[in-house]
Amino acid sequence: MPPTPAAGVTLAPAAVPVSRRRRRKATRLYGPLDPRIYFSVTVAAFAVMLAAWWLAAALNVTSELFLPSPDQVWSRGVELGRDGTLESAAWESFRRITIGFLISTAFGVPIGILIGTYRIAEAAIEPPVGFIRYMPAVAFVPLSIVWFGVGENQKYVLIFIGTFFQQVLMVMDDVKRVPREYIDIGYTLGLKDPRILLRIIFPASAPAIWDTLRITLGWAWTWLVVAELVAAPNGLGHMILTAQRYFETDTIFLGILVIGLLGLAMDQTMKIIGRRLFRWAETQRG
Repeated sequence: MPPTPAAGVTLAPAAVPVSRRRRRKATRLYGPLDPRIYFSVTVAAFAVMLAAWWLAAALNVTSELFLPSPDQVWSRGVELGRDGTLESAAWESFRRITIGFLISTAFGVPIGILIGTYRIAEAAIEPPVGFIRYMPAVAFVPLSIVWFGVGENQKYVLIFIGTFFQQVLMVMDDVKRVPREYIDIGYTLGLKDPRILLRIIFPASAPAIWDTLRITLGWAWTWLVVAELVAAPNGLGHMILTAQRYFETDTIFLGILVIGLLGLAMDQTMKIIGRRLFRWAETQRG
């Protein structure tokens, strides 16, 4: 028989393997996850999506005209890449989204901070912004063409209309979440309003504002494609519209995928930059 422990002596619990402890933490709410596991799960998720697409095409779930296979889309991409069409379209869309989004951000962030910190500014600006925000941006497409023609300015205006108003209200909410105690400490130290804005409110709300910019960047892509679908001599949206006329669904799928890849690349780039700029916020989030 196994020996019994002496009186007053407790047995140490069996050691839990490190891998099992990591799995338990990973499945908890807000639990940490090893970067290698994170990357592996991400790759697996994309692999599952690609396999589902390939299987649906192989089983002829619908006509090949409406659902091209991944290899058909890849071949079309290689073909358009060789003659420079794909690269030119992607660059034009990337340029437009970058300029339009920067214009919206240059106005949206300061105004959002202003109405988030001064009640009188909120009373004057927030209701009109909230009113215009509910107007569908796509309804402004005909007006934007009448006002600005079909040139580049029309694309920038549509991106601005579809992004600016949401940006303003979200930045306002980000600023309002700054603890009041921080501001009271600033007044106690004798700081004036401008210094409190620059040294307390903006740094405290900057991580949330950065996340807001990441979210609204996705909306900006949506309105860019709408603008290019309606009136544009080039760009990914124009490429998709042209392919629609000739039932070239492989080109349509290619354009959609390139837009998704560009958007994902920009989002992940902003995510990486945000982690480096706001290391203290990442530490608090765990």
